[in-house]
Amino acid sequence: MRYFILLASVLVQLCLGGLYAWSSFVPALHSTYGLSTAQTQFIFGVMVAMFAIMTVPAGRLLERQGPRLVAAIGGILFGAGYWIASLSHGSMGILILGVGVVAGTGTGFGYVCPLATCMKWFPKQKGFVTGIAVAGFGGGAVLMSNLAEILFAREMDVLRIFWWIGITYGITIFLASLVLMCPVHPKTMAPRPFPKVGILFKDPYFVALVIGMFSGTFAGLLVIGNLKPLGLSSGIPLAMAAAAVSVFAIGNATGRIGWGWVTDRLGERTVALSLGWLAVSLGILALVKASPVGLLTVAFLMGCGFGACLIVYATMVALRYGADQFGSIYPIVLLAYGVAGITGPWIGGRLYDVTNSYISAILVSIAVVVVGLLVCIWLLRKARSSTGPGIK
Repeated sequence: MRYFILLASVLVQLCLGGLYAWSSFVPALHSTYGLSTAQTQFIFGVMVAMFAIMTVPAGRLLERQGPRLVAAIGGILFGAGYWIASLSHGSMGILILGVGVVAGTGTGFGYVCPLATCMKWFPKQKGFVTGIAVAGFGGGAVLMSNLAEILFAREMDVLRIFWWIGITYGITIFLASLVLMCPVHPKTMAPRPFPKVGILFKDPYFVALVIGMFSGTFAGLLVIGNLKPLGLSSGIPLAMAAAAVSVFAIGNATGRIGWGWVTDRLGERTVALSLGWLAVSLGILALVKASPVGLLTVAFLMGCGFGACLIVYATMVALRYGADQFGSIYPIVLLAYGVAGITGPWIGGRLYDVTNSYISAILVSIAVVVVGLLVCIWLLRKARSSTGPGIK
Protein backbone atom coordinates (compact mmCIF):
# COMPACT_ATOMS: atom_id res chain seq x y z
CA MET A 1 0.00 0.00 0.00
CA ARG A 2 2.69 2.52 0.97
CA TYR A 3 4.56 2.07 -2.32
CA PHE A 4 1.35 2.67 -4.25
CA ILE A 5 0.87 5.89 -2.25
CA LEU A 6 4.48 6.86 -2.99
CA LEU A 7 3.81 6.37 -6.71
CA ALA A 8 0.69 8.57 -6.55
CA SER A 9 2.70 11.19 -4.66
CA VAL A 10 5.35 11.27 -7.38
CA LEU A 11 2.63 11.66 -10.03
CA VAL A 12 1.10 14.63 -8.21
CA GLN A 13 4.51 16.26 -7.88
CA LEU A 14 5.35 15.53 -11.52
CA CYS A 15 2.37 17.60 -12.63
CA LEU A 16 2.83 20.43 -10.12
CA GLY A 17 6.54 20.70 -10.97
CA GLY A 18 5.62 21.99 -14.41
CA LEU A 19 5.91 25.50 -12.96
CA TYR A 20 9.70 25.19 -13.39
CA ALA A 21 9.20 25.04 -17.16
CA TRP A 22 8.02 28.66 -17.17
CA SER A 23 10.98 29.98 -19.16
CA SER A 24 9.83 27.78 -22.07
CA PHE A 25 6.85 30.11 -22.47
CA VAL A 26 8.69 33.41 -21.97
CA PRO A 27 9.87 33.99 -25.60
CA ALA A 28 6.37 33.29 -26.97
CA LEU A 29 4.69 35.61 -24.47
CA HIS A 30 7.22 38.28 -25.40
CA SER A 31 7.03 37.94 -29.19
CA THR A 32 3.30 37.24 -29.55
CA TYR A 33 1.77 39.32 -26.77
CA GLY A 34 4.45 41.95 -26.12
CA LEU A 35 5.22 41.17 -22.48
CA SER A 36 8.61 42.36 -21.25
CA THR A 37 11.10 40.02 -19.61
CA ALA A 38 10.40 41.61 -16.22
CA GLN A 39 6.63 41.16 -16.70
CA THR A 40 6.94 37.46 -17.54
CA GLN A 41 9.14 36.94 -14.50
CA PHE A 42 6.69 38.79 -12.28
CA ILE A 43 3.97 36.32 -13.31
CA PHE A 44 6.31 33.46 -12.45
CA GLY A 45 7.21 35.13 -9.17
CA VAL A 46 3.57 35.51 -8.16
CA MET A 47 3.01 31.81 -8.89
CA VAL A 48 5.95 30.80 -6.71
CA ALA A 49 4.90 33.21 -3.95
CA MET A 50 1.31 31.95 -3.91
CA PHE A 51 2.62 28.40 -3.93
CA ALA A 52 4.68 29.08 -0.82
CA ILE A 53 2.06 31.16 1.00
CA MET A 54 -0.77 28.69 0.47
CA THR A 55 1.20 25.76 1.87
CA VAL A 56 0.54 27.30 5.30
CA PRO A 57 -3.27 26.96 5.31
CA ALA A 58 -2.93 23.77 3.25
CA GLY A 59 -0.68 22.27 5.93
CA ARG A 60 -3.17 23.13 8.68
CA LEU A 61 -6.07 21.70 6.66
CA LEU A 62 -3.98 18.60 5.96
CA GLU A 63 -3.63 17.91 9.68
CA ARG A 64 -7.41 18.11 10.12
CA GLN A 65 -8.79 16.55 6.93
CA GLY A 66 -5.97 14.38 5.60
CA PRO A 67 -4.12 14.60 2.27
CA ARG A 68 -6.84 13.39 -0.10
CA LEU A 69 -9.12 16.43 0.11
CA VAL A 70 -6.30 18.96 0.17
CA ALA A 71 -4.51 17.47 -2.86
CA ALA A 72 -7.81 17.24 -4.78
CA ILE A 73 -8.42 20.95 -4.18
CA GLY A 74 -4.88 21.57 -5.42
CA GLY A 75 -5.53 19.70 -8.66
CA ILE A 76 -8.75 21.58 -9.36
CA LEU A 77 -7.15 24.97 -8.75
CA PHE A 78 -4.00 24.15 -10.73
CA GLY A 79 -6.03 23.15 -13.76
CA ALA A 80 -8.42 26.10 -13.41
CA GLY A 81 -5.52 28.55 -13.23
CA TYR A 82 -4.03 27.54 -16.57
CA TRP A 83 -7.53 27.43 -18.09
CA ILE A 84 -8.12 31.04 -16.97
CA ALA A 85 -4.74 32.04 -18.43
CA SER A 86 -5.71 30.47 -21.76
CA LEU A 87 -8.59 32.99 -21.99
CA SER A 88 -6.39 36.02 -21.23
CA HIS A 89 -5.67 37.18 -24.84
CA GLY A 90 -2.26 38.13 -23.45
CA SER A 91 -3.63 40.39 -20.69
CA MET A 92 -1.03 40.77 -17.95
CA GLY A 93 -3.69 40.99 -15.23
CA ILE A 94 -5.50 37.81 -16.27
CA LEU A 95 -2.22 35.91 -16.68
CA ILE A 96 -1.27 36.93 -13.14
CA LEU A 97 -4.69 35.84 -11.87
CA GLY A 98 -4.66 32.51 -13.72
CA VAL A 99 -1.08 31.26 -13.67
CA GLY A 100 0.11 33.35 -10.74
CA VAL A 101 -2.70 33.34 -8.18
CA VAL A 102 -5.01 30.41 -8.98
CA ALA A 103 -2.47 27.86 -10.31
CA GLY A 104 0.02 29.01 -7.66
CA THR A 105 -2.58 28.38 -4.94
CA GLY A 106 -3.26 24.95 -6.41
CA THR A 107 0.45 24.16 -6.36
CA GLY A 108 0.66 25.06 -2.67
CA PHE A 109 -2.31 22.85 -1.76
CA GLY A 110 -1.02 19.92 -3.77
CA TYR A 111 2.67 20.13 -2.88
CA VAL A 112 2.57 19.71 0.89
CA CYS A 113 0.38 16.56 0.84
CA PRO A 114 2.79 14.04 -0.77
CA LEU A 115 5.67 15.17 1.46
CA ALA A 116 3.83 14.89 4.75
CA THR A 117 2.14 11.63 3.71
CA CYS A 118 5.32 9.85 2.58
CA MET A 119 7.21 10.83 5.72
CA LYS A 120 4.54 9.15 7.82
CA TRP A 121 4.59 5.97 5.72
CA PHE A 122 8.43 5.77 5.70
CA PRO A 123 9.52 7.13 9.13
CA LYS A 124 13.04 5.63 9.01
CA GLN A 125 13.96 6.97 5.55
CA LYS A 126 12.58 10.52 5.72
CA GLY A 127 15.29 12.13 3.59
CA PHE A 128 15.45 9.48 0.89
CA VAL A 129 11.71 8.93 0.46
CA THR A 130 11.03 12.68 0.52
CA GLY A 131 13.70 13.04 -2.15
CA ILE A 132 11.91 10.48 -4.31
CA ALA A 133 8.55 12.20 -3.80
CA VAL A 134 9.79 15.68 -4.65
CA ALA A 135 11.98 14.38 -7.49
CA GLY A 136 8.73 14.27 -9.41
CA PHE A 137 8.29 17.98 -8.72
CA GLY A 138 11.79 18.68 -9.96
CA GLY A 139 11.34 16.49 -13.01
CA GLY A 140 7.97 17.98 -13.89
CA ALA A 141 9.67 20.68 -15.94
CA VAL A 142 11.13 18.02 -18.24
CA LEU A 143 7.66 16.81 -19.13
CA MET A 144 6.08 20.23 -19.53
CA SER A 145 8.99 21.87 -21.36
CA ASN A 146 9.20 19.03 -23.88
CA LEU A 147 5.43 19.07 -24.32
CA ALA A 148 5.60 22.83 -24.90
CA GLU A 149 8.39 22.55 -27.48
CA ILE A 150 6.47 19.85 -29.38
CA LEU A 151 3.37 22.03 -29.49
CA PHE A 152 5.35 25.15 -30.41
CA ALA A 153 6.89 23.19 -33.29
CA ARG A 154 3.33 22.58 -34.52
CA GLU A 155 2.77 26.36 -34.35
CA MET A 156 0.30 26.14 -31.48
CA ASP A 157 -0.30 29.42 -29.68
CA VAL A 158 1.10 29.65 -26.15
CA LEU A 159 -2.35 30.34 -24.67
CA ARG A 160 -3.75 27.23 -26.36
CA ILE A 161 -0.93 25.28 -24.74
CA PHE A 162 -2.05 26.68 -21.37
CA TRP A 163 -5.55 25.33 -22.09
CA TRP A 164 -4.23 21.80 -22.65
CA ILE A 165 -2.08 22.01 -19.51
CA GLY A 166 -5.09 23.08 -17.44
CA ILE A 167 -7.28 20.21 -18.62
CA THR A 168 -4.79 17.32 -18.60
CA TYR A 169 -2.78 18.27 -15.54
CA GLY A 170 -5.80 19.21 -13.44
CA ILE A 171 -7.53 15.88 -14.08
CA THR A 172 -4.34 13.88 -13.46
CA ILE A 173 -3.64 15.55 -10.11
CA PHE A 174 -7.24 15.09 -9.00
CA LEU A 175 -7.26 11.36 -9.81
CA ALA A 176 -3.87 10.76 -8.14
CA SER A 177 -5.03 12.62 -5.02
CA LEU A 178 -7.75 10.01 -4.46
CA VAL A 179 -5.04 7.47 -3.57
CA LEU A 180 -3.39 9.54 -0.84
CA MET A 181 -4.00 8.64 2.79
CA CYS A 182 -2.06 8.65 6.05
CA PRO A 183 -1.33 5.58 8.22
CA VAL A 184 -3.48 5.43 11.33
CA HIS A 185 -1.46 5.22 14.54
CA PRO A 186 -1.29 7.17 17.78
CA LYS A 187 1.21 9.75 16.53
CA THR A 188 -0.93 10.85 13.60
CA MET A 189 -4.11 10.85 15.67
CA ALA A 190 -2.66 12.90 18.54
CA PRO A 191 0.03 15.25 17.22
CA ARG A 192 2.04 17.39 19.58
CA PRO A 193 0.94 21.03 20.03
CA PHE A 194 2.23 23.32 17.30
CA PRO A 195 4.84 25.80 18.64
CA LYS A 196 4.01 29.47 18.08
CA VAL A 197 5.74 31.19 15.17
CA GLY A 198 7.40 33.72 17.49
CA ILE A 199 8.97 30.89 19.49
CA LEU A 200 10.20 29.17 16.33
CA PHE A 201 12.03 32.29 15.21
CA LYS A 202 13.89 32.35 18.52
CA ASP A 203 15.46 29.02 17.56
CA PRO A 204 18.67 29.73 15.57
CA TYR A 205 18.29 26.34 13.89
CA PHE A 206 14.89 27.33 12.46
CA VAL A 207 16.19 30.75 11.36
CA ALA A 208 19.10 29.03 9.60
CA LEU A 209 16.64 26.89 7.65
CA VAL A 210 14.66 29.97 6.58
CA ILE A 211 17.77 31.87 5.47
CA GLY A 212 19.22 28.85 3.70
CA MET A 213 15.94 28.25 1.87
CA PHE A 214 15.78 31.88 0.72
CA SER A 215 19.40 32.05 -0.40
CA GLY A 216 19.33 28.85 -2.43
CA THR A 217 15.93 29.34 -4.02
CA PHE A 218 16.63 33.00 -4.85
CA ALA A 219 19.50 31.88 -7.06
CA GLY A 220 17.78 28.79 -8.41
CA LEU A 221 14.53 30.54 -9.31
CA LEU A 222 16.37 33.47 -10.91
CA VAL A 223 18.15 31.01 -13.20
CA ILE A 224 15.25 28.68 -14.02
CA GLY A 225 12.88 31.60 -14.60
CA ASN A 226 15.27 33.10 -17.17
CA LEU A 227 17.12 30.02 -18.43
CA LYS A 228 15.82 29.80 -21.99
CA PRO A 229 16.16 33.55 -22.75
CA LEU A 230 19.54 33.51 -20.95
CA GLY A 231 20.78 30.90 -23.43
CA LEU A 232 19.34 32.76 -26.41
CA SER A 233 20.95 36.04 -25.28
CA SER A 234 24.33 34.26 -25.28
CA GLY A 235 23.91 33.27 -28.92
CA ILE A 236 23.08 29.64 -28.18
CA PRO A 237 20.71 27.99 -30.73
CA LEU A 238 17.02 27.83 -29.81
CA ALA A 239 16.94 24.03 -29.58
CA MET A 240 19.87 23.95 -27.13
CA ALA A 241 18.47 26.84 -25.04
CA ALA A 242 15.16 24.99 -24.78
CA ALA A 243 16.98 21.76 -23.91
CA ALA A 244 18.71 23.56 -21.03
CA VAL A 245 15.33 23.83 -19.27
CA SER A 246 14.91 20.05 -19.42
CA VAL A 247 18.50 19.44 -18.33
CA PHE A 248 17.98 21.76 -15.34
CA ALA A 249 14.88 19.78 -14.46
CA ILE A 250 16.74 16.46 -14.77
CA GLY A 251 19.43 17.81 -12.45
CA ASN A 252 16.71 19.07 -10.11
CA ALA A 253 15.04 15.65 -9.91
CA THR A 254 18.33 13.77 -9.62
CA GLY A 255 19.58 16.18 -7.00
CA ARG A 256 16.53 15.78 -4.82
CA ILE A 257 17.02 12.03 -4.56
CA GLY A 258 20.79 12.36 -4.11
CA TRP A 259 20.61 15.14 -1.54
CA GLY A 260 17.94 13.20 0.35
CA TRP A 261 20.37 10.29 0.67
CA VAL A 262 23.18 12.66 1.73
CA THR A 263 20.97 14.44 4.28
CA ASP A 264 20.08 11.15 5.99
CA ARG A 265 23.82 10.64 6.57
CA LEU A 266 25.31 14.13 7.08
CA GLY A 267 22.37 15.92 8.71
CA GLU A 268 22.70 19.69 9.06
CA ARG A 269 26.13 19.74 7.39
CA THR A 270 24.26 19.25 4.12
CA VAL A 271 23.00 22.86 4.37
CA ALA A 272 26.47 24.35 3.92
CA LEU A 273 27.47 21.72 1.37
CA SER A 274 24.43 22.37 -0.84
CA LEU A 275 24.77 26.17 -0.71
CA GLY A 276 28.46 25.85 -1.58
CA TRP A 277 27.49 23.70 -4.57
CA LEU A 278 25.14 26.44 -5.77
CA ALA A 279 27.75 29.17 -5.38
CA VAL A 280 30.29 27.23 -7.46
CA SER A 281 27.67 26.43 -10.12
CA LEU A 282 26.75 30.11 -10.41
CA GLY A 283 30.41 30.99 -10.81
CA ILE A 284 30.66 28.54 -13.72
CA LEU A 285 27.47 29.99 -15.24
CA ALA A 286 29.03 33.46 -15.21
CA LEU A 287 31.94 32.12 -17.28
CA VAL A 288 29.79 30.32 -19.88
CA LYS A 289 29.56 32.35 -23.09
CA ALA A 290 28.16 30.89 -26.31
CA SER A 291 28.95 27.28 -25.44
CA PRO A 292 25.91 24.97 -25.73
CA VAL A 293 27.75 22.17 -23.90
CA GLY A 294 28.77 24.58 -21.17
CA LEU A 295 25.22 25.84 -20.72
CA LEU A 296 23.80 22.30 -20.52
CA THR A 297 26.48 21.28 -18.02
CA VAL A 298 25.90 24.22 -15.73
CA ALA A 299 22.11 23.81 -16.10
CA PHE A 300 22.46 20.29 -14.70
CA LEU A 301 24.71 21.48 -11.86
CA MET A 302 22.36 24.34 -11.00
CA GLY A 303 19.42 21.95 -11.09
CA CYS A 304 21.16 19.61 -8.62
CA GLY A 305 21.96 22.50 -6.28
CA PHE A 306 18.46 23.94 -6.48
CA GLY A 307 16.95 20.50 -5.88
CA ALA A 308 18.76 20.39 -2.55
CA CYS A 309 16.74 23.35 -1.29
CA LEU A 310 13.43 21.50 -1.55
CA ILE A 311 14.67 18.34 0.18
CA VAL A 312 17.37 19.35 2.70
CA TYR A 313 15.22 21.84 4.60
CA ALA A 314 12.14 19.61 4.53
CA THR A 315 14.16 16.76 6.04
CA MET A 316 15.74 19.06 8.63
CA VAL A 317 12.28 20.19 9.77
CA ALA A 318 11.12 16.58 10.17
CA LEU A 319 14.26 15.61 12.08
CA ARG A 320 14.18 18.65 14.36
CA TYR A 321 10.46 18.96 15.07
CA GLY A 322 8.99 15.57 14.14
CA ALA A 323 7.01 14.28 11.16
CA ASP A 324 3.73 14.97 12.99
CA GLN A 325 4.50 18.72 12.99
CA PHE A 326 5.93 18.81 9.47
CA GLY A 327 2.68 19.89 7.81
CA SER A 328 2.47 22.95 10.09
CA ILE A 329 6.12 24.01 10.40
CA TYR A 330 7.64 23.34 6.98
CA PRO A 331 5.22 25.69 5.16
CA ILE A 332 6.60 28.54 7.29
CA VAL A 333 10.11 27.73 6.07
CA LEU A 334 8.70 27.51 2.56
CA LEU A 335 7.53 31.14 2.80
CA ALA A 336 11.18 32.08 2.26
CA TYR A 337 10.92 30.27 -1.07
CA GLY A 338 7.91 32.45 -1.87
CA VAL A 339 9.84 35.63 -1.13
CA ALA A 340 12.66 34.34 -3.33
CA GLY A 341 10.13 33.62 -6.07
CA ILE A 342 8.91 37.21 -6.11
CA THR A 343 12.37 38.76 -5.94
CA GLY A 344 14.77 36.40 -7.76
CA PRO A 345 13.20 35.94 -11.22
CA TRP A 346 11.97 39.56 -11.37
CA ILE A 347 15.39 40.95 -10.43
CA GLY A 348 16.98 38.74 -13.07
CA GLY A 349 14.53 39.91 -15.72
CA ARG A 350 14.76 43.55 -14.67
CA LEU A 351 18.56 43.60 -14.69
CA TYR A 352 18.49 42.09 -18.18
CA ASP A 353 16.01 44.73 -19.40
CA VAL A 354 18.33 47.45 -18.07
CA THR A 355 21.77 46.04 -18.98
CA ASN A 356 20.90 43.68 -21.87
CA SER A 357 22.97 41.04 -20.06
CA TYR A 358 22.41 38.42 -17.36
CA ILE A 359 25.91 38.74 -15.85
CA SER A 360 24.88 41.28 -13.22
CA ALA A 361 21.95 39.07 -12.18
CA ILE A 362 24.26 36.07 -11.79
CA LEU A 363 26.69 38.10 -9.68
CA VAL A 364 23.84 39.23 -7.41
CA SER A 365 22.82 35.58 -7.00
CA ILE A 366 26.35 34.58 -6.04
CA ALA A 367 26.43 37.30 -3.39
CA VAL A 368 23.08 36.19 -1.92
CA VAL A 369 24.15 32.53 -1.76
CA VAL A 370 27.55 33.24 -0.20
CA VAL A 371 26.10 35.54 2.47
CA GLY A 372 23.39 32.96 3.20
CA LEU A 373 26.01 30.22 3.49
CA LEU A 374 28.04 32.17 6.05
CA VAL A 375 25.01 33.15 8.11
CA CYS A 376 23.70 29.56 8.14
CA ILE A 377 27.04 28.21 9.36
CA TRP A 378 27.04 30.72 12.22
CA LEU A 379 23.42 30.05 13.21
CA LEU A 380 23.78 26.27 13.13
CA ARG A 381 26.86 26.47 15.35
CA LYS A 382 24.87 28.65 17.73
CA ALA A 383 22.01 26.13 17.69
CA ARG A 384 24.34 23.29 18.72
CA SER A 385 25.18 25.09 21.96
CA SER A 386 21.55 25.76 22.89
CA THR A 387 18.31 23.83 23.20
CA GLY A 388 15.84 25.28 20.73
CA PRO A 389 12.04 25.17 21.09
CA GLY A 390 10.07 22.35 19.58
CA ILE A 391 13.00 19.91 19.67
CA LYS A 392 12.11 16.32 20.41
